[in-house]
Amino acid sequence: MRLSKPCSLLAAAVLFLGTASANITEAASFHLGDTGSDIIEIQQALASRGYDVVVDGDYGPATEAAVAEFQKDNHLDVDGKIGSNSYQALFHRAMPVITNHQSYFAGANGIIDLAQQFLGVPYVWGGSSPNGFDCSGFVQYVFAQKGIHLPRTADIQATAGRPVSKSELMPGDLVFFAGDYVNISHVGIYVGNGQMIHASSSHGIAYDSLSRDYRVAHYAGACRVLN
Repeated sequence: MRLSKPCSLLAAAVLFLGTASANITEAASFHLGDTGSDIIEIQQALASRGYDVVVDGDYGPATEAAVAEFQKDNHLDVDGKIGSNSYQALFHRAMPVITNHQSYFAGANGIIDLAQQFLGVPYVWGGSSPNGFDCSGFVQYVFAQKGIHLPRTADIQATAGRPVSKSELMPGDLVFFAGDYVNISHVGIYVGNGQMIHASSSHGIAYDSLSRDYRVAHYAGACRVLN
């Protein structure tokens, strides 16, 4: 179905990610079952063109159907997958390359993969378990499962790692917001492409955009706790 309408507090630090070698390959396709920030970007592009898709970072049957309709409308092979031709048609640029670093990204991917498992878990004030999370409880819980122990509250979590500028954000970094423009009161986990995953008081564990007006206005900085 096609719709008629599309639905710094912290100083910068540069991290050099040195590896003996990096395996760079072109992504074969994005398809059913994939999750993450790349899927959010695909869904946003489809939604902006009027296709009936929810921007939730989960390449489910509805996304597959929207992709298939987009492919049909653009005279592409219809398979419901975003391969190189479909990606080019959707974004007017080549498919991205995947760089598999053996240090930072291995840890970051583990954090992001784990965090995504809790999408939809309800927001609970003071919550710090899969029964319900608040923002800092969610961050503390996810990192603890990977052996990284963080303070309980967002304002102290902001001092737990190396400060990074917004332009240097990488998946797994913590991003902070000040509700009153002064004191840090919210934290999320950066997942890439300008998106974070966090405990939202209205939506529970969900993705959110750092470019949304409220997030831009209240952005307070970021830190990196992964090596």
